[in-house]
Amino acid sequence: KPLRVVRIPVCYGGACGPDLGAVAAFAELDESGVIALHVGTVYRVFMLGFMPGFAYLASVDPRIAMPRRRSPRISVPARSVAIAGVQTGVYPAESPGGWQIIGRTPLRPFESDRRDPFLLKPGDAVQFYQIEAAAYEAARHAVSEAG
Repeated sequence: KPLRVVRIPVCYGGACGPDLGAVAAFAELDESGVIALHVGTVYRVFMLGFMPGFAYLASVDPRIAMPRRRSPRISVPARSVAIAGVQTGVYPAESPGGWQIIGRTPLRPFESDRRDPFLLKPGDAVQFYQIEAAAYEAARHAVSEAG
């Protein structure tokens, strides 16, 4: 039984998800099909690692389980939602990374000055849901002003 269910809003594709098209091609689906599969799965937090607040979530639908990039990016924007094989996750801070970036969330997975710095804990269930770019921007600004 999961500790709790955490719902995470995601703006998919475009500038927020530059690899969504590549994942769609890999899956032989259109972008909306990839999004439907990503939001249609309830993931489990297996562990935190790589950096504070980076939760390894599984299991991604095998159709969209695209491997890591051959050459990692030097800089992945904070709050990027990405896929690497059967795992998905949210980059808590800007960092190098080789996962396939499919979207971005306005939520901060880690904030050192928050009462509980970690948004996700091992054992949590995570459900992503799609938001449009305008809602993403509004939520991102609200989160920035709140903390």
